[in-house]
Amino acid sequence: MNKLLVCIVFMLTAKVTLAQVAEEVYAPAYIKTVQFKGNTDQSQLPLIALGERLTLSFDDIIGDEADYYYKIEHFNYDWTPSALAKTEYMEGFDHARIFNYTNSVSTLQLYTHYELTIPNKNTRALEKSGNYLLTIYNNADEVIFSRKFMIYDRQASVGVEILRSRDLRFVDTKQSVNFRVDSGETPLINPSKNVRPVIIQNNDLKTAIKDFKPQYTIGNVLEYRYDTETSFYAGNEFLNFDNKDVRAASNTLQYIELINLYHNYLYINPTRANLPYTYNPDINGNYVVRSNQGDADHEAEYVWVHFGLDHKKLPKGQEVYIYGNFNNFQLDDAVKMSYNEKEAIYELPLLLKQGFYNFKYVVAQDGVRLPNNPISGDFWQTENEYDVLIYYRRPGGRFDELIGAGNALSTTISNVRRN
Repeated sequence: MNKLLVCIVFMLTAKVTLAQVAEEVYAPAYIKTVQFKGNTDQSQLPLIALGERLTLSFDDIIGDEADYYYKIEHFNYDWTPSALAKTEYMEGFDHARIFNYTNSVSTLQLYTHYELTIPNKNTRALEKSGNYLLTIYNNADEVIFSRKFMIYDRQASVGVEILRSRDLRFVDTKQSVNFRVDSGETPLINPSKNVRPVIIQNNDLKTAIKDFKPQYTIGNVLEYRYDTETSFYAGNEFLNFDNKDVRAASNTLQYIELINLYHNYLYINPTRANLPYTYNPDINGNYVVRSNQGDADHEAEYVWVHFGLDHKKLPKGQEVYIYGNFNNFQLDDAVKMSYNEKEAIYELPLLLKQGFYNFKYVVAQDGVRLPNNPISGDFWQTENEYDVLIYYRRPGGRFDELIGAGNALSTTISNVRRN
């Protein structure tokens, strides 16, 4: 009887473990400048078509040429593990060492730059669409960090339209995403159950919206014309700085010091929530490493960038964070600003590699980001990028396929809706 009880407990525990939702492990302090991308110049959440190339690079500022390895896992739309064996979604193998690395040259901060490209001679292809997790670990089998990415197979077209909210409470602060899915001559069986859309704003998976059903089905076309259910706070344009010339001031960089490493002091940013909206071209939270000193991979400097925000001290429990893709939109102590009572500003220095960076300031209550932005404000005119991903579980299927992806910018935002 005891053996039977132990067996039942083991099976239940194993089932719970298998159903756990995958979470990204964030890089430790000595791993910097994690750039993850598909066919783009910017580091951003990779959303690539089946067969396209994927690139990951990062710097180890210990600079001792440590050995790093990688593995790749496949997941369902909700980031629970899929039932596929590795041989079913991968041609070749992973758990391989990253051999492509270079030490920094003529830099004040020593570092080793690593780069991984997929496909490669070991991992020759990823053969199934869907969600993936790329994990980097060391020779002691310790996970260093992990990143999510998605691969889609063009089986359905996805048309996306961005509109102002119809809810009068949010007409000035939110944007709604409407879209349609056309599977051509191939019907999608039981779409209310088997089709799972996900909407992503500005490459940030943490604010993604999912789990809603089609409102209309016209032949093989699914229509999603929600307002409240698919609306996002519009935010404001991202702030930016460019220190590709580490020794020169600019319209965002006030002055420079050399104290062991270069220190770049940005101009103090004002609170924008109560200011009129002003269009400012941005790259929607992403960043690009670049340097006038030479090859940005191994000749760019690491610089202490000093941020400052002119904002009154927030109530107890609320904190200000610097937010952007430069650290994968992570809220932790490394990007939490402190309040300078004497200067009456929030401030924080960050060690960043030279380049062009987008960022914004966000507020979190007890560690949870507020959905609206009391510092930057929310304006319906803000230019945002939206990706709509369509997952489909075929009848009898063993995993969620990503059968289509649509993209739209809110520069085409309109109050006019289709008939």
